[in-house]
Amino acid sequence: MRKIGYIIISFLLTISCSDENILIEKQKFNDDWNFTILQAGENDISFFQSDFDSNDWSKVDLPHTPKLEPKIVNNQWQGICWYRKKFSLAGTMKNKKLFLKFEGAMNITEVWINGEKLIEHHGGYLPFVVDFSDIANFEKENTVAIRLNNNDNPVTGPKPLKVLDFNTYGGMYRNVWLIAKHKVHITDPILTNKIASGGIFVTYPDVSKESAIVKIQTHIKNANEVSTSLIVKNTLIYNGAIVASVESDSKTFTQFEDNTILDNIDVTSPHLWSPQTPNLYQLNTEVIADGVVLDKEVTTIGIKKVEFINQELHLNGEKTFLRGVNRHQEYPYIGYALSDNANYRDAKKIKEAGFDYVRLSHYPHSPAFMRACDELGLITIDAILGWQYFSEDEKFQKHVLQNSRDLIRRDRNHASVLAWEVSLNESWMPEPFIDALTKIAHEEYPSHQCYTAGWQSYGYDIYLQARQHRLDHYDPSIKKPYNVSEYGDWEYYAMNAGLDQTSWGNLLQEERSSRQLRTAGETALLQQATNVQEAHNDNLSTPAFADGYWVMYDYNRGYANDLEASGIMDIFRLPKPAYYFYKSQRDANDPFGQPMVHIANNWTSHSPLDVRVFSNCDEVELSLNGKIIGRQKPDNNRFSKHLNHPPFTFKIKEYKKGTLKAHGYINNKLAVDTEVKSPEQPSNIRLVIDESDKKPKADCNDILFVHAQIVDKNGTVIPTAVNSIQFKIEGDAKLLGDKEVVAEAGIASVLLQIGENSGKIKVIALTENMSTETSIIVKEN
Repeated sequence: MRKIGYIIISFLLTISCSDENILIEKQKFNDDWNFTILQAGENDISFFQSDFDSNDWSKVDLPHTPKLEPKIVNNQWQGICWYRKKFSLAGTMKNKKLFLKFEGAMNITEVWINGEKLIEHHGGYLPFVVDFSDIANFEKENTVAIRLNNNDNPVTGPKPLKVLDFNTYGGMYRNVWLIAKHKVHITDPILTNKIASGGIFVTYPDVSKESAIVKIQTHIKNANEVSTSLIVKNTLIYNGAIVASVESDSKTFTQFEDNTILDNIDVTSPHLWSPQTPNLYQLNTEVIADGVVLDKEVTTIGIKKVEFINQELHLNGEKTFLRGVNRHQEYPYIGYALSDNANYRDAKKIKEAGFDYVRLSHYPHSPAFMRACDELGLITIDAILGWQYFSEDEKFQKHVLQNSRDLIRRDRNHASVLAWEVSLNESWMPEPFIDALTKIAHEEYPSHQCYTAGWQSYGYDIYLQARQHRLDHYDPSIKKPYNVSEYGDWEYYAMNAGLDQTSWGNLLQEERSSRQLRTAGETALLQQATNVQEAHNDNLSTPAFADGYWVMYDYNRGYANDLEASGIMDIFRLPKPAYYFYKSQRDANDPFGQPMVHIANNWTSHSPLDVRVFSNCDEVELSLNGKIIGRQKPDNNRFSKHLNHPPFTFKIKEYKKGTLKAHGYINNKLAVDTEVKSPEQPSNIRLVIDESDKKPKADCNDILFVHAQIVDKNGTVIPTAVNSIQFKIEGDAKLLGDKEVVAEAGIASVLLQIGENSGKIKVIALTENMSTETSIIVKEN
C-alpha cells in the first residue's frame, strides 16, 4: 500500500468527480406513501400489482405507525397492513445498482417492486436491503408495495403479545432509503454471505494513549461484465482536519467478483473515545478507478481500548464503573415510530440523568439512537430480540442466529458498543445453542475487543444477572466480568417472586414498590427513590463493573392494562425524584457534569418533614423562609456507604408555608443553589417545548413533547392540579393523541408532530379561566 502521510488542513477531502451525486445517490424514501389496514374479510390479492389504484388509501410519511394507540394500550393493534408508493428515478441512476434499504419494519415484510416480489423478511428490528436494479423503470413511474404482518409469530418471537412484557407495535416505523451506486461499489454488509465481511468494517488491533492502529476492511463488488482495476483510498478526519490518508495497491476485480481490501492507518496521540470524551473520527473511504471515484462511504468511528482484568472493566487503560439504565424505545400514541431527532432526545435525557451506559433491552434499537450514543458518550450493550421465549423449532433457532449476524454487521462500527447480547433474555437456552450464538459473535467481530454478554453464566464473556436473580441465586465462584443487568424494580414489586409474571395476579402492590406513577404522591415517589438508592448502593458492593436500573421511561406492556411505572421518568419523559438521585451521582467536575442540588419535596402541608436533597456537593445548607435549618454533609447510613454522592436529609420540626432554599458547597465555596416555594392558587399555564438540544425539523415526521404546566403566581407547578387542558395548533403541525388532556401532578402533556414546511408553529393551551401560547421555529430538514 502507498501511504500519503499526515496532513493537517481545515477542509474536507474533495473527490475526483465534480458532482458527487453522480457517483452515489442516497436519499430518504419516507414521503408520499399510501397506506391501509387490511380489514377482516377483505381480499388483498391484487394490492401488490403495479396498476392497482390505492389513491383512496391514507396518505402517510415515514416513520409511521399503523394505529395511534391510547396512552394506556389495553389491546395493541395486530394484523396486516399495506404501504404503496409510486416513484420516478433520476436519469443519473441509469446503469447503476439500485437498492431500497429498510431500517426496520414490523414484523413479516413482503416487498414487491413493479409487481415482482423481491423479498420476504422476518423480524421487525433489523435492516434488510432490496436490489431492484434489474426491474427498474426509467421511462415511467415505478411502484413499490409493502405488506406487513405484525401478528404473533413463533419463528420471530419473542412470545405472544398477550403474555409479553412490552409492546412491539407495527408499521414501517424507521427510515427507508433509496440508494443508487456504481456497478463497482462498496457493498452493504446485510447483503453478503461472507463472515465478517460486507461494507466497511473498522477494528483497532492496537490502542494506547500514544498511538493506535485503525484497521479498515472494504468489501467491494464488481457487478460489471468487464474487469476493473481499482484502488481504495481511506482518509481519517478529526474535527475537520485530515489526520492521515492511505491508498491501497491497485487490485483487479474480474467480472462479477467481490473481494475485500485491507488497509491500516497509524494514528499518533489518538483522541480516544470514552463516556467522558466521546471523540469521533470521520473515515472517508473511496473506490477509485483510473483517477475517478466510483463509490464513497463515510463512516463515523471512535477509537477505544476495552479490556477486562479479572472482573474489572478497563477502558483506555483506566478502571471504569458504568452506571447505567435500561431503555424501551416506545413513545406514547405512536409506539415505535420515533423520528431520528426523537431518538436523539431520548439519548440526551439518559446522559443528562447521570448515566454513561444503556442496555438496549430487549432488541436492536434505532440506528439514530446508536448514533446519538456515539456522539453523547453512552456505552451500550447491544441486544438481539428475546424475552422469556425459546423454541426447539429449527426455523426459530436459525432466525435467532441470523439476527445475531445482522445485529453485529449493522452496529460493529459504532464506538458506543461494549458487548453483544446475543442471548435470549430470561429464556433458558441449551448450551449448544449458546455456543452457536457466541461463535457467531466472535466470527462476525474477529477482534480481541469482541465481548459477548448473556443472562446465563455459561458461555458468554460477560455475565448479565438481574439483582432479583442474584438475591436468590448468587454464585461467587463465577469469576467472569459481571454486570447487574436490571435492578430496582422486580425485587420491590414482586417480592422476588421469580420469572413467571403470570404469578403476579395475587400479589398486593406493596408500598415498597418502585412502580410509581408521577401522580402517586411524594411518599410513594420518595419510596421509589429510596429503592433506587438502596439497590444501587448494594450493587456497588459486588464485583460488578456496571449496573443498569430498570427502567428509564415508563412503558406499556402487552399483557397489562396499566403502565409499567418503574421509570425514573414517566412515559412523557417527565422526571420523578429518582431521576435527580441519579443525576446527583455524576461528579460536578465530570465533563458532562455540573454542580447540582435538588429539593425532593413540594413543601405543602402534606409533604414529608424529613426533607431529602439530592446533590453532588460536599455540603448542603437548607433554609426555610430565610432561617437556616442546618448545613450538613451527606447522609451516612447503610444505604449510602458505597455511593458517589449520598442524599442529604434535613429534619424539620413543623411545616411553615413559604420557601425552602438549598445551597450546595464544594470545597467550602458556594457552587449552586435552588429553591422550592409552597404552591398557591393556580394562576397561569406555562408551556414547555421539550427540544433536548435538538431543534425541531420539518419534513421528517419529527416528534416533540409539549408540556402545559399549571403554575401559581410564583411560577411553582401545582402538584395537585388536575385541570383539563385543551391544546390548539396554528401552523404546519398536528397533535397526536387527545387534544384535551387532564393534568397529571400539575402537568398536561401531548405529542406534537411537525409537518413538511419550515417556519413558525404556534401552540396554544387553555382551560376554563387560563390560557397561554408559545411559538416554535421549525428548520428545514
